[in-house]
Amino acid sequence: MATKLIRGMGSYFKTCSCKRRGGCAHPYAIRFRDGTGRQREETGYPTHEDALSRLAQLYSEKRSTPVQQAELKRTLGKQRFGQYAGSWLPRQRHYAPGTVRTVQQLLDRQILPTLESRRINSFSPTVVDDFIMSMEERKVGLATQQNAFDTLKKILLDAHRRGGITDDPFQGVVPPEYIPNRITIPTLEEIHALKAVASEALVVVIDLMSGCGHRNGEAYAANLEGMVADDVYRITEQIEGRTRQRAPLKHRKSGDFREVPMPITVRESLLRYAKSVGADQNGFLLRTQRSPYWSHSTLDYQWTAARKRAGITRKLNPYSLRHFFASNCLSNGIPITDVAEWMGHSNINMTYRIYRHLMPASIGRAAKILEAGL
Repeated sequence: MATKLIRGMGSYFKTCSCKRRGGCAHPYAIRFRDGTGRQREETGYPTHEDALSRLAQLYSEKRSTPVQQAELKRTLGKQRFGQYAGSWLPRQRHYAPGTVRTVQQLLDRQILPTLESRRINSFSPTVVDDFIMSMEERKVGLATQQNAFDTLKKILLDAHRRGGITDDPFQGVVPPEYIPNRITIPTLEEIHALKAVASEALVVVIDLMSGCGHRNGEAYAANLEGMVADDVYRITEQIEGRTRQRAPLKHRKSGDFREVPMPITVRESLLRYAKSVGADQNGFLLRTQRSPYWSHSTLDYQWTAARKRAGITRKLNPYSLRHFFASNCLSNGIPITDVAEWMGHSNINMTYRIYRHLMPASIGRAAKILEAGL
């Protein structure tokens, strides 16, 4: 039997079937309504004093919450997921246009067909688990599963932070784990062969991606102003590969930047191109006859032509040059934490999953170093 307290405070009780419930060792449970008006239960309180203390705490927090704020939480909680996601994405002003397109595709193809009509305050770990299982049943690729899960997590944790969801809906959830396939890394000979037959502009892209770890769009934005020191390049923006528009860096807000080491080869490549072709009024180096900036189609065309002229038959793509950069760093003992920062990864776990195999016998090397110290 539940012991009722003052109106709005809730009640405490035991769920066991013992005849002497007050004297048995089973824990007490409490029942109350949270700030959104939803009835909830908690258990695990050893004594009725502990249960009463928790109820008093919850009641005090609810009483001290302004009515307007409580109503806002209730309104958020009653929203359908599709409506909430539609208002969440425009608020991610730090997202580059390409990221916005990717997130919208994940919503449209993976998330909304399953969760669009569900109320925000009804999300729980069970609902999230069911969503993961639905992707598995549809045989969605692991990479897409992980990206969809990450997007859902960002949206629901935003709702949790704003009070629309009371408890963490990811508590105890095991996320889908994507283990990337072994990557293809170009050899130094292949890079030299490509540069020997490439256009002057493509040589700049190849040098920036293989020597400094630039992404494609970051290489399109090659700029003399980025050379902040003889051996440091500051990456401040990218050229969006479809729209040919200037955009913030991936995973960064407008105005953010990252600095990467700049080998002499890359520095000389940029200076040589600037002397031969020149830069525009804003310092950008790469352009085409029809556009002030490069695009993905420009790179694809020039890369395919250079590969053919160089006689390279392996399945190398421009992104392989980033893999070469990582391989060059890690094989020469540079810490993976630095490599992750230079490559602009938002999570070092991704760097580790992709490039862990490039650090062979790291335990053995560590043993020798520790032995020297002993």
